[in-house]
Amino acid sequence: MKKILIAAAVTLIVSTGISFIPQQEDPWKVPEKYEKLKNPVPADEASIASGKELYDYFCLSCHGKDGKGSGKRAYKLNNTPTDFTLEVFQAQSDGALLYKIYSGHSEMPGFKKRIPGNQDAMEGSFGKTRIPGDLVNYVRTFGHKTHH
Repeated sequence: MKKILIAAAVTLIVSTGISFIPQQEDPWKVPEKYEKLKNPVPADEASIASGKELYDYFCLSCHGKDGKGSGKRAYKLNNTPTDFTLEVFQAQSDGALLYKIYSGHSEMPGFKKRIPGNQDAMEGSFGKTRIPGDLVNYVRTFGHKTHH
């Protein structure tokens, strides 16, 4: 009888504990038309500088200066913002990054309406301005070990 009570108690504790483990969110699915998109903006000095300005304004508070998800607002979120220095992040296509920045998911806001003049960037292209390309180019710099 004692073994049955212990087994029941262990089962209850384990099943209760499992219910408190956060369920994995829906994966962030990127439509196929974005997976193949290449950034039309060359990653030159001007593009990186422009992208940094955009990043500092829109992304820094959550993703942090180092791109590791350590911004001042990050601790208020339920999930740690993406670490841009990770190889798995950098391995994504330019179009996948564009889609994620503009569409958002879960706690990550979509910037389709927040970044002016680029609503068309969510129509399967990088849009008509350099802004989305500049931002993707800057985010790519976090993948370089020499980035400060």
